[in-house]
Amino acid sequence: MNQIQTPDRRRVSILGATGSIGCNTLDVMTHLGGRDAFEVPAITGMGNIDLLAQQARGIGAGFAVTADPDRYQDLKSALSGSGVEAGAGPSALVEAGARDTDLLVAGIVGIAGLAPTLAAVSSGADIALANKECLVSAGELFGAAMAAGGGKLLPVDSEHNAIFQVLEQNQRHAVERIILTASGGPFRDYTLEQMAAVTPETAAAHPNWSMGLKISIDSASMFNKALEMIEARHLFDMRPEQIEVIVHPQSVIHSMVGYSDGSVLAQLGAPDMRTAIGYAISHPRRASLPVERLDLAKLARLDFIAPDETRFPALALARTAMQRGGLQGAVLNGAKEAALDAFICGRIGFLDMADIVAAAMDQLDDGRLPQAIEDVYAADRDARMVAGTLISKLAQCS
Repeated sequence: MNQIQTPDRRRVSILGATGSIGCNTLDVMTHLGGRDAFEVPAITGMGNIDLLAQQARGIGAGFAVTADPDRYQDLKSALSGSGVEAGAGPSALVEAGARDTDLLVAGIVGIAGLAPTLAAVSSGADIALANKECLVSAGELFGAAMAAGGGKLLPVDSEHNAIFQVLEQNQRHAVERIILTASGGPFRDYTLEQMAAVTPETAAAHPNWSMGLKISIDSASMFNKALEMIEARHLFDMRPEQIEVIVHPQSVIHSMVGYSDGSVLAQLGAPDMRTAIGYAISHPRRASLPVERLDLAKLARLDFIAPDETRFPALALARTAMQRGGLQGAVLNGAKEAALDAFICGRIGFLDMADIVAAAMDQLDDGRLPQAIEDVYAADRDARMVAGTLISKLAQCS
C-alpha cells in the first residue's frame, strides 16, 4: 500500500461518486491509503442509492447526497447507523460542494455540476475538474471565481491532464499550439451512410475507454472532443486557432504541446482514467498507481490521422463557438445534451445531432456575455428549448 506521507489526512470531497470518474477516484484513494490517508467531507451521487451508501460507509464520508430530491428517505435509510449525514436535491449538492475540503473532485456530468463546483471554488478548495460544463458553458465566470477563491485548478480529463503535465509554466510565452488527441471512436472509418444508420448501442461501444453511455456516444460523435477544445481554451488561455485535434487510435499519447523552437512534448500512458485522477489527487507529488505500464516494443507503432470534419462536424462547431464567444458554449452544450437524449431515445439519427446543435447556435447567437450563473442557466434552457422544437420536427418527418 502506497500511502501519502503527510502529517494529516487530506480532505477530498467527490461530486459524482457513483459515476466512472467517482468510482475510479475512490479506487485510487483506496490504493493510496483509504481512510488512513484521506478524510471525505462530502460525497454525492444520483439514483444508485445502494452504491452511494456503500461508498459513503466504506470511505467514512461525513455527508452523502443524492441529486434526486425524491430519494432522501431511501438514502437516509441506507445510511442508518453509519454516522453519515444524508442530503438530497440541488441545494444539498451545493452544500456538499461548500463543505470545507482541501480538494474537490468535480465528476458530476452536465450543467448540474456547475453550482456545487462553484461553491467549492468560492471556499478556496483546489478543484480536480472532470466536469466539462464548468468551462464550456461558464468559462469566463468559472475562471474569475477560481482567481478570487485562490485554489488550484487540476484537470482530470486525460487530454487536459496531459497538457497540464507537459506545459512548462516558465515557457508559456513559447507555446505555439496544443494538440488534443482523439481515439476517433468506433466510427472513425465509417462512411457518412454507415454513420447515419448507427444505433445508440453501437455508438456506446468505445474501442479504448470504459465510460458511461452518454460520454461514450459523445466520443463516437466527437462532441466530447469539441467540448474539450473549448475547455482547453479556458484552461490554458489559448486562442481558438492554437487548439488542434489529431486522431490517434491507440490512445497512448494523451495530448501534446508544441513550442516555438519546434519541440513537441507529449504525455504517454495506458488508457486508464486513474492516471489523471491519481496525478490530480497527489499533486504536486507523483504517487505509485496500479495502472498498466507501457511496453513500447510490444506497442510497436503509433498512428495519427487528420480528423474529417465532414463526418465529425462537432469539431467545427466548437471552433465556431470559441470564435463567437459570449454564451455560445452554453448553447452548444445545452443543445447537444437535448439532441443526445433524443438520439438515445430513438427520436433522431446519429448525424442529426450536429445539425440540431448548429441550428440552435445560429438562432441564439446574440453576442451576450454572461454576467452571472443565471445567464448560463438561461442560455442552457433556451438551447434545450430550441433543440426540442427541432427534434420534434425531425421526429414527425421520420
